Amino acid sequence: MVAPRIPVRLARPAGLLSAAHRAWLRHPRWSLAVKGALAASLAWFVALIAPAPFSEYPYYAPLGAVLATTSTVVRSVRDSLQSVAAVLVGAVIARTVGLLPLPGLLELALVVGIAILCVAWRIFGDMGSWTVMSAIFVLILGSGDGFDYIGSYAGLIVVGASIGIGINLLLPPLPLTPSELALGRLRNGVAEQAEVLANWLEDEGTLDPDEWEERRRQLFPTVESARAAIAQAREASRANVRVRYKRNEYWMASLMRRAGALSTAAEVVDEVVRLLVEWERDGRDDVALGKDLRPEFAVTLRAFASAVRAAETEDTGDDTTADAAGKEAADSVTQLDLAVQQLRAAVRAAQHSSQYDYFVAGALAVALGRGADALRA
Repeated sequence: MVAPRIPVRLARPAGLLSAAHRAWLRHPRWSLAVKGALAASLAWFVALIAPAPFSEYPYYAPLGAVLATTSTVVRSVRDSLQSVAAVLVGAVIARTVGLLPLPGLLELALVVGIAILCVAWRIFGDMGSWTVMSAIFVLILGSGDGFDYIGSYAGLIVVGASIGIGINLLLPPLPLTPSELALGRLRNGVAEQAEVLANWLEDEGTLDPDEWEERRRQLFPTVESARAAIAQAREASRANVRVRYKRNEYWMASLMRRAGALSTAAEVVDEVVRLLVEWERDGRDDVALGKDLRPEFAVTLRAFASAVRAAETEDTGDDTTADAAGKEAADSVTQLDLAVQQLRAAVRAAQHSSQYDYFVAGALAVALGRGADALRA
């Protein structure tokens, strides 16, 4: 007897609850806001019951808590350490300059100037701005009890950050749905570009360089957005207990695999457009395709677009649906392989029967073959 497969996706409530759940997954900032509010409240409470002088400055603890809950688990630890280092450096700058016999305005200008120079230190990463803020706070607010203020300031930041890190460890962010949506936009953008290009070659012939350069550039933000989303998901998966769940583990592996395939597909389309803009236009005798190869190349582009659109999507937990989607994707790649083979054969035939070498057409066929290999993987 064959053991039944365990569904990857858990059942969801129906109706409004299901819609709310999907909206929650689409907008990870909502969960960050909830965790940030919770961490800040806990940090404030802890600071209030702490002994003096910490309880005199309770408002600094929520700052550290919010800092540690607005990013991934690993980044929250790194950001917390960097922010504490920046706070201490800013405090040292303020206290050192405060020892000099300078008028107030010049003292403030010197503190801010030195702190700004320290902002770019690599050790602070993105937290360098805390150097300036800390220096100003210590200079203005901590002039009377400098060392108590500095200790309270840095200590409460550490306490708040520790609370935020703890909440992040218990409820770590894992933005898989936004990454899924970004890949979907990339998939549709690449496929649409290939389809429009195929139609243009059949109906219009040579390419308008300005129009197609603009179309090519329009895809860049979609590519970068998808890469950023995948990078964020990859970083969020580190030290994340949620990745241990079977569904999330499968989903994460699927995202990484498809991100690589679609990234290659986007590069292929970009290369195809770039070559055609350069070689398939009016005024050239040695065009890339010519009217004999354009129909064959258009067919291959449509097969490429179909294979991209059929790329695997997030598993719904339905084995029948998943198997059907997998078969459709495999069939689409098989059709693309056949189209690429026919295109290569057409290029070879054109080379034998013409005075042109059609090297660019061969390069285009190789590029589409590379795309087929990526989608197959």
